[in-house]
Amino acid sequence: MGDIWDAVIGYLTRYGVSFVYALLIFVVGKLCARMISKISGAAMVRAKMNETLVSFMKNIVYYALLTFVAIAALNKIGIETTSFVAIIGAAGLAVGLAWQGALSNFAAGVMLIFFQPFKVGDEVDAGGASGVVKEIQIFSTIIETKDKKTVIVPNAKITSDKIVIQRG
Repeated sequence: MGDIWDAVIGYLTRYGVSFVYALLIFVVGKLCARMISKISGAAMVRAKMNETLVSFMKNIVYYALLTFVAIAALNKIGIETTSFVAIIGAAGLAVGLAWQGALSNFAAGVMLIFFQPFKVGDEVDAGGASGVVKEIQIFSTIIETKDKKTVIVPNAKITSDKIVIQRG
Protein backbone atom coordinates (compact mmCIF):
# COMPACT_ATOMS: atom_id res chain seq x y z
CA MET A 1 0.00 0.00 0.00
CA GLY A 2 2.93 2.31 0.70
CA ASP A 3 4.22 1.88 -2.85
CA ILE A 4 0.90 3.08 -4.29
CA TRP A 5 0.91 6.21 -2.11
CA ASP A 6 4.52 6.89 -3.06
CA ALA A 7 3.56 6.65 -6.74
CA VAL A 8 0.53 8.94 -6.24
CA ILE A 9 2.63 11.50 -4.39
CA GLY A 10 5.29 11.27 -7.10
CA TYR A 11 2.71 11.95 -9.84
CA LEU A 12 1.18 14.82 -7.87
CA THR A 13 4.53 16.50 -7.32
CA ARG A 14 5.53 16.00 -10.95
CA TYR A 15 2.21 16.89 -12.65
CA GLY A 16 0.13 18.61 -9.94
CA VAL A 17 1.32 22.15 -10.61
CA SER A 18 0.92 21.70 -14.37
CA PHE A 19 -2.58 20.31 -13.83
CA VAL A 20 -3.54 23.29 -11.64
CA TYR A 21 -2.18 25.69 -14.28
CA ALA A 22 -4.05 23.84 -17.02
CA LEU A 23 -7.27 24.02 -15.02
CA LEU A 24 -6.68 27.73 -14.45
CA ILE A 25 -6.03 28.26 -18.18
CA PHE A 26 -9.26 26.46 -19.02
CA VAL A 27 -11.45 28.30 -16.48
CA VAL A 28 -10.04 31.76 -17.28
CA GLY A 29 -10.04 30.99 -21.01
CA LYS A 30 -13.66 29.87 -20.91
CA LEU A 31 -14.66 33.08 -19.11
CA CYS A 32 -12.69 35.15 -21.63
CA ALA A 33 -14.27 33.27 -24.56
CA ARG A 34 -17.74 33.93 -23.15
CA MET A 35 -16.91 37.61 -22.60
CA ILE A 36 -15.41 38.06 -26.09
CA SER A 37 -18.41 36.37 -27.72
CA LYS A 38 -20.79 38.66 -25.80
CA ILE A 39 -18.76 41.74 -26.78
CA SER A 40 -18.70 40.67 -30.43
CA GLY A 41 -22.45 40.01 -30.30
CA ALA A 42 -23.09 43.46 -28.82
CA ALA A 43 -20.94 45.04 -31.53
CA MET A 44 -22.90 43.20 -34.23
CA VAL A 45 -26.20 44.32 -32.68
CA ARG A 46 -24.95 47.93 -32.64
CA ALA A 47 -24.04 47.49 -36.32
CA LYS A 48 -27.70 46.50 -36.86
CA MET A 49 -26.92 43.01 -38.14
CA ASN A 50 -29.66 40.42 -38.40
CA GLU A 51 -30.49 38.76 -35.07
CA THR A 52 -30.12 35.24 -36.51
CA LEU A 53 -26.67 36.02 -37.84
CA VAL A 54 -25.61 37.65 -34.57
CA SER A 55 -26.59 34.56 -32.58
CA PHE A 56 -24.84 32.24 -35.02
CA MET A 57 -21.64 34.31 -35.13
CA LYS A 58 -21.54 34.57 -31.31
CA ASN A 59 -21.62 30.77 -31.10
CA ILE A 60 -18.90 30.42 -33.76
CA VAL A 61 -16.64 32.87 -31.89
CA TYR A 62 -17.28 31.16 -28.53
CA TYR A 63 -16.60 27.60 -29.68
CA ALA A 64 -13.57 28.56 -31.78
CA LEU A 65 -12.02 30.32 -28.78
CA LEU A 66 -12.98 27.44 -26.48
CA THR A 67 -11.20 25.01 -28.82
CA PHE A 68 -8.00 27.08 -28.61
CA VAL A 69 -8.32 27.27 -24.82
CA ALA A 70 -8.76 23.50 -24.50
CA ILE A 71 -5.71 22.87 -26.70
CA ALA A 72 -3.65 25.32 -24.61
CA ALA A 73 -4.74 23.62 -21.38
CA LEU A 74 -3.89 20.17 -22.73
CA ASN A 75 -0.52 21.46 -23.89
CA LYS A 76 0.19 22.82 -20.37
CA ILE A 77 -0.44 19.38 -18.89
CA GLY A 78 2.18 18.03 -21.26
CA ILE A 79 -0.04 16.32 -23.80
CA GLU A 80 1.30 16.74 -27.32
CA THR A 81 -1.37 18.78 -29.13
CA THR A 82 -0.05 18.80 -32.70
CA SER A 83 -1.94 15.59 -33.42
CA PHE A 84 -5.16 17.16 -32.04
CA VAL A 85 -4.73 20.16 -34.32
CA ALA A 86 -4.15 17.86 -37.30
CA ILE A 87 -7.23 15.80 -36.39
CA ILE A 88 -9.38 18.94 -36.05
CA GLY A 89 -8.15 20.15 -39.44
CA ALA A 90 -8.83 16.81 -41.11
CA ALA A 91 -12.26 16.56 -39.48
CA GLY A 92 -13.07 20.09 -40.66
CA LEU A 93 -12.12 19.16 -44.21
CA ALA A 94 -14.17 15.95 -44.10
CA VAL A 95 -17.21 17.73 -42.69
CA GLY A 96 -16.81 20.50 -45.26
CA LEU A 97 -16.78 18.01 -48.12
CA ALA A 98 -19.65 15.97 -46.69
CA TRP A 99 -21.81 19.03 -46.09
CA GLN A 100 -20.97 20.82 -49.29
CA GLY A 101 -24.63 21.35 -50.21
CA ALA A 102 -25.60 22.49 -46.72
CA LEU A 103 -22.62 24.82 -46.57
CA SER A 104 -23.56 26.38 -49.91
CA ASN A 105 -27.08 26.95 -48.53
CA PHE A 106 -25.53 28.44 -45.39
CA ALA A 107 -23.26 30.77 -47.38
CA ALA A 108 -26.23 31.81 -49.51
CA GLY A 109 -28.26 32.44 -46.35
CA VAL A 110 -25.53 34.66 -44.97
CA MET A 111 -25.49 36.59 -48.26
CA LEU A 112 -29.28 37.00 -48.16
CA ILE A 113 -29.12 38.27 -44.59
CA PHE A 114 -26.18 40.62 -45.25
CA PHE A 115 -27.24 42.07 -48.61
CA GLN A 116 -31.01 41.80 -48.06
CA PRO A 117 -32.20 41.79 -51.68
CA PHE A 118 -35.66 41.23 -50.20
CA LYS A 119 -37.15 41.17 -46.71
CA VAL A 120 -39.92 39.38 -44.88
CA GLY A 121 -43.27 40.49 -46.30
CA ASP A 122 -41.99 41.15 -49.84
CA GLU A 123 -43.71 39.43 -52.74
CA VAL A 124 -41.03 37.62 -54.75
CA ASP A 125 -40.35 35.18 -57.54
CA ALA A 126 -37.20 33.39 -56.36
CA GLY A 127 -35.75 29.91 -56.63
CA GLY A 128 -38.71 28.68 -58.65
CA ALA A 129 -41.32 29.80 -56.11
CA SER A 130 -43.66 32.81 -56.15
CA GLY A 131 -45.33 34.36 -53.14
CA VAL A 132 -44.80 36.35 -49.97
CA VAL A 133 -41.60 35.83 -47.97
CA LYS A 134 -42.58 34.60 -44.50
CA GLU A 135 -39.12 33.86 -43.07
CA ILE A 136 -35.48 34.01 -44.13
CA GLN A 137 -33.56 31.30 -42.33
CA ILE A 138 -29.87 30.49 -42.43
CA PHE A 139 -30.31 27.49 -44.80
CA SER A 140 -33.64 28.17 -46.47
CA THR A 141 -36.32 30.77 -47.13
CA ILE A 142 -40.00 30.15 -46.46
CA ILE A 143 -42.41 31.53 -49.06
CA GLU A 144 -46.21 31.40 -48.87
CA THR A 145 -47.88 31.13 -52.29
CA LYS A 146 -51.09 32.89 -53.29
CA ASP A 147 -53.04 29.67 -52.77
CA LYS A 148 -51.74 29.53 -49.15
CA LYS A 149 -49.14 26.80 -49.67
CA THR A 150 -45.85 26.99 -47.83
CA VAL A 151 -42.76 26.50 -49.99
CA ILE A 152 -39.34 26.02 -48.39
CA VAL A 153 -36.65 27.02 -50.89
CA PRO A 154 -32.94 26.30 -50.29
CA ASN A 155 -31.03 29.58 -50.16
CA ALA A 156 -28.43 28.41 -52.69
CA LYS A 157 -31.21 27.96 -55.25
CA ILE A 158 -32.43 31.51 -54.60
CA THR A 159 -29.02 33.14 -54.94
CA SER A 160 -28.08 31.12 -58.03
CA ASP A 161 -31.20 32.20 -59.93
CA LYS A 162 -32.85 35.50 -60.69
CA ILE A 163 -34.87 37.21 -57.95
CA VAL A 164 -37.92 39.23 -58.96
CA ILE A 165 -39.34 41.47 -56.26
CA GLN A 166 -42.87 42.76 -56.74
CA ARG A 167 -43.08 46.35 -55.47
CA GLY A 168 -46.24 48.29 -55.20
